[in-house]
Amino acid sequence: MAGSRASTRLTPTGVGVQRAPSWFRRDWFWGLILMLSVILTYTPVWKAGFVWDDETILTTNPCIVGPLGFREIWTSSYANICPLTLTTFLAEHGLWGLNPLPYHLVNVLLHGACAILLWQVLQSLRVQGAWLGAALWALHPVAVESVAWITEMKNTESCLFFLLSILFFVRYLRTKDLGGRTGSGWNYALTLVFAALAMASKSSTVILPVVLCLCAWWIDGRWHWRNVARVVPMFPMAIIASAVSMWTQRLQLPTVTDPQWMRTWPERLGAAGDAVWFYLGKLLWPHPLITIYPRWQIAAGQWVSYLALLAMIVILSIFWLNRQPWSRACFFAFAYFLVTVLAALGLIDNPIFRLSLVFDHLQYLASIGPLALVGTGLVLFSNFIVPKKRWLQPSLCAGLLLTLGMASWQRTLVYESNETLWTDTLAKNPDCWSGHNNLGEAFAQKGQLNEAVTQYQKALVIYPNYPEARNNLGNVLLRKGRLDDAVAQFQEALVIKPNYAAARNNLGVALLHMGRLDDAVAQFQKALEINPSHADARDNLGVAFIQKGQLDEAITQFQEVLRLKPDFTPAQDNLAKAQALMRQADGYK
Repeated sequence: MAGSRASTRLTPTGVGVQRAPSWFRRDWFWGLILMLSVILTYTPVWKAGFVWDDETILTTNPCIVGPLGFREIWTSSYANICPLTLTTFLAEHGLWGLNPLPYHLVNVLLHGACAILLWQVLQSLRVQGAWLGAALWALHPVAVESVAWITEMKNTESCLFFLLSILFFVRYLRTKDLGGRTGSGWNYALTLVFAALAMASKSSTVILPVVLCLCAWWIDGRWHWRNVARVVPMFPMAIIASAVSMWTQRLQLPTVTDPQWMRTWPERLGAAGDAVWFYLGKLLWPHPLITIYPRWQIAAGQWVSYLALLAMIVILSIFWLNRQPWSRACFFAFAYFLVTVLAALGLIDNPIFRLSLVFDHLQYLASIGPLALVGTGLVLFSNFIVPKKRWLQPSLCAGLLLTLGMASWQRTLVYESNETLWTDTLAKNPDCWSGHNNLGEAFAQKGQLNEAVTQYQKALVIYPNYPEARNNLGNVLLRKGRLDDAVAQFQEALVIKPNYAAARNNLGVALLHMGRLDDAVAQFQKALEINPSHADARDNLGVAFIQKGQLDEAITQFQEVLRLKPDFTPAQDNLAKAQALMRQADGYK
């Protein structure tokens, strides 16, 4: 029996074992180990809820919870950068509503599936230490932001299709190399299908054609123009996905106009070089990990600001020019990293870079290259250092993976709630104005109004032109009965951001409480001009009409709210009240 003989065959980690049972050398066993490791690492998500912009993307998204739906996800600006991911959320909402646990579990399972797929991809590319490289990536703490944060399912879902596309492309190349025809056409067709699904899941995967060219270069050992021809059908997909992404983001997110956040091209280039080394550094030493890192400044007029970018170019050139096997592997890993992280370097400006120039979730795909290289290096190094102590090699690898898994488990605890997330962020980055605002919202939802006011005020000390914090502060002051102070905050928010529908609505509510009915109606109407589907503003407008005695107009507003949002309880109650008043008035007549 194969399982009873002494053996020095390699396990999927590339580490030798003796007298290994046959099942120990089976792919299903090591795939199961990968999946179980991921599940155990992310057990804290069982108690985690929705955090940060899960509200915008999922829990209050009209395409997910109504009244919009599948059609708007694919034909309107609601598509954002991830229409297929939003479609998945829509299906999940139909299955289990807004219970956060199933969403978290699906994301964890997707990450585990990606880890198994990555192992298969690395094996198909004949990368040594394939299993270890996949395990390092699966358990690395940098991945926690993508796995424990429900919104970032767009990372895990797109990664799944991204890796499937690579896997079938490599299989296609291998069958062509062997001169066989059976299956090669199907492999190529599946490559295109999964590429399209990846780009529909998250538009940052538009770099896939370049990645496939790199894989072809790695397999062939040289550059061939035919490799570009093989991926030509993907370039139109990438162009369309990029165009749709830029269009939806331009509609969904405001253009950065505050001079405080404007960056010149030299500043962006300098920051891009720094970001590359920042991301690589976090892979080497993932501490501290912060949801929003401090935003550094680039002195565009000083030549030292471009040393990081220059070093990147020089090192990549050295790897390319050196024809040794080690340098070829380094070039492949480094080039893959640069290609996949390119969209996250801030060369194309985006409002998210107001918060920070780097985010852990932006290198979810990119981290595959360096960590796969580390896996190869560890296997080769251990074989060289301890070739006669086979038990020591798997022990060292297991110890490293256990350390990473424990660090990821600890990091996952941070994502339990908004309060834990932003408390952790502010402990490491006290000047995070967005963190203060978000923590204030968490306190406000719990009814801790004084603590919420303190956090909003801290946010405004750091960033006075922060309209969201002023609006939120106004809301809390309104709840505390400080109407004049609330009105002042809403008005200041509207000076900064005139088309801020939420602040218009909230100002109208404050004016309504002050008895200024005509002014309140004007604000509600302006809010609806900006956002006609704003249910709260339309419901509040109906309430104002009731107080003015305009019952017909009030009923019209409530009916429109319920047409857009049938389960909107306040409008149901107000409609019943208005209809009762109408019947009462008709009775008097």
